[in-house]
Amino acid sequence: MRSYPIYTVTPKAEKSLRNGHPWVYGEEVVKKSETAPNGELVDVRSGKGAYLGTGWVNDHSKILVRIISTNANDRFDEAFFDRRIRYALEYRQHVMGDDFCACRLIFGESDQFPGLVVDRFDDVLVVQSMSMGIEVRKALIYRLLVENLRKMGQKISAIYERGDVATRTLEGLDQSCGFYAMDGLHTDLNGHVEIVENGIHFDVNYIDGQKTGYFLDQKYNRRAVMKLARGRRVLDCFTHTGAFALHAARGGAAHVTAVDISQTAIDQARANAQRNDITDMEFVCANVFELLTERYEKGIKTDDFIILDPPAFTKSHATARDAYRGYKEINLKAMRLLPRGGYLATCSCSHFMKEDMFVQMLREAAHDACVSLRQIEARQQSPDHPILLSVPETNYLKFFLFQVV
Repeated sequence: MRSYPIYTVTPKAEKSLRNGHPWVYGEEVVKKSETAPNGELVDVRSGKGAYLGTGWVNDHSKILVRIISTNANDRFDEAFFDRRIRYALEYRQHVMGDDFCACRLIFGESDQFPGLVVDRFDDVLVVQSMSMGIEVRKALIYRLLVENLRKMGQKISAIYERGDVATRTLEGLDQSCGFYAMDGLHTDLNGHVEIVENGIHFDVNYIDGQKTGYFLDQKYNRRAVMKLARGRRVLDCFTHTGAFALHAARGGAAHVTAVDISQTAIDQARANAQRNDITDMEFVCANVFELLTERYEKGIKTDDFIILDPPAFTKSHATARDAYRGYKEINLKAMRLLPRGGYLATCSCSHFMKEDMFVQMLREAAHDACVSLRQIEARQQSPDHPILLSVPETNYLKFFLFQVV
């Protein structure tokens, strides 16, 4: 019979847990039957003793307990984690189809693996372990991941850990990167792997690239841009490794200019264009804010499709208003540069920039630019980054396509 320390929580925490949110903050725990070691499991109960869930604890974190199950009969053995992994993989294989070879396999709380991200790039798994509970079980989890994928007929050659994230420090974990040693896996690869997205080939640098090496969540948003790009002159801002720009070019754009402040990113984008035999592209290393301002002041209005895919301008509620001003500035500049009938693709990847705030920002920018926006599509992250309605933090990407009228 299973037995774990009991953590009793406040009525506020009880309400949140009953509504499906899996986090318990330190100040919400009012009593402990005993203190559990960090990374180990505890049962969470209400003030009246009702079972609310089981999760792993970490007193280094503001989130003291991360719930992994609300089933009082679950036994957290190998079979439990094997089942969870199998569910996550079968879901991706079903919803992603041919894109299963380049997708997010596990997305933290959305897959009931709080603090775990696993991206697949062909035969390489790139992992971010960002909670103590995952860290102490990662040997088991990694082995089950590889075993299940191989049972599905998928070749896996290596696991690379990207531990260079601030979240690990907040969890009391060190920041480190490297290949994970496991029988049958390589630990000496060069950090590059090629993937195919919507028929376009990309080099993924999973050792030195941002996050896990490539942003998989925009996969189908880039396809939407591809469909609209034919005959257009496209300005792709914050191009990173050129994903939107290459999709526009492959979609038949008359000309594409890719802009990023990072020369490394521009070099990668140029190499990806060469990889796909795309030649009619221009690459510019520049600050996007300054470039858009200069073009407006000089009356350079040659582009009729502008793509804005900036990094997250805010990572907390405290800076959301500052981010609002930043998003408004670049969108206003873009709207002023676009002709009537031109297209605007614009997005935010910050959970803290709520959709209603983002839409209000767009309304204000359109008003100030003296234009109207006709919405073509409102989109979100691709389905390998599933959204749990009970966990708002899993809903982060807002993507809009407009025509200026």
